[in-house]
Amino acid sequence: QVQLVESGGGPVQAGGSLSVSCAASGRIFSNYIMGWFRQAPGKEREFVAAISWRTGWIDYADPVKGRFTISRDNARNTLYLQMNSLKLEDTAVYYCAAGLGGKPLPLTGSYDYWGQGTQVTVSS
Repeated sequence: QVQLVESGGGPVQAGGSLSVSCAASGRIFSNYIMGWFRQAPGKEREFVAAISWRTGWIDYADPVKGRFTISRDNARNTLYLQMNSLKLEDTAVYYCAAGLGGKPLPLTGSYDYWGQGTQVTVSS
């Protein structure tokens, strides 16, 4: 049993910053992977960033490299995404996901559990 709850979304000006969090309940196995995905209206859900809970290995999607930072708090079973230099195209519902390790981090099929999402809206 794993439950994921995102928080921290909201409106932000282009060029600004925002941080979103994902609180996990239940047991997070040492070989789990956790990631952030996003979905804009009319578009498919796309990979943003992910981390291996065991090794700390991190992967980022090209559009967010250098701007977003994924991190974890093992004691709180919490995943974070710090978003800087936000652009209009970053507007989306951001979802937290978790799954067993050993699968490609950028693929939605690698994850078994999903949160409800939190809305991030970037305005000019």
